[in-house]
Amino acid sequence: MPARLPSWAWVTGLTTGAIAVVVVLTVQADQGAKPTATATRPSPSVSAGVHPTPKTSEPAAVPDDSGTGRRIVYSLGQKRVWLVDASDAARRTFAVWPGTVSPDPGSYSVSLRRDATTGSDGVQIEHIVYFTAKSGVSIAFSNAVDGSSPPPASGTRTGGIRMRTADGAVLWKFGETGTTVVVVE
Repeated sequence: MPARLPSWAWVTGLTTGAIAVVVVLTVQADQGAKPTATATRPSPSVSAGVHPTPKTSEPAAVPDDSGTGRRIVYSLGQKRVWLVDASDAARRTFAVWPGTVSPDPGSYSVSLRRDATTGSDGVQIEHIVYFTAKSGVSIAFSNAVDGSSPPPASGTRTGGIRMRTADGAVLWKFGETGTTVVVVE
C-alpha cells in the first residue's frame, strides 16, 4: 500500500499552485493593452432622481445687494448659495435645487436646526437649517441622505432648498442658530 500524504501537504501544494497561477496572470495582464480613462463626467439622469450640477468656470461673485458681515446668501435667480465670513469673503459657494415654494427676498435668521427627518416629499433628509416660512410651508436648506435631489412631486408644496451632501455638511457647520440668511433675486 502506497504512503499517504498528510492533509497539510495537500493544502500547501494547492495554495502554492494558486499563487503561481495568480502571478502568471498578473504578469500577462501587465503586458497587455491598457485602457485609458477619459475626463468626462457622466450626466445624471433625472429619472434616477438626480439633477445635474450646473457647470461654472469661475466661482460666482457674492451678489452686491446681499448685505455685509457673516451670512448665508441665497440667490433665487442663480439657484446658488454663498457662505460669507465676517470679512465679507465668500468661503464657499454652490448650486442648489429649490422646492416649489420660494422665500421672499429679505433678511432672515436661522431659527431651527434638525439633524435628520423625512422631507415633505417623502425623501430622507439631513442637515436641515430652517430660516423662514411662507404660506404655511417651512423654508430650509437640507440635503437628501442618499445624495439625490429629486424633482418635487407634482402638486406637492415643498420649501426644501436641496444641495449636494458635502455642501449640506458645510452649511450645517456654518449655519448656527441666529446666523443671518439673506435672500436675493
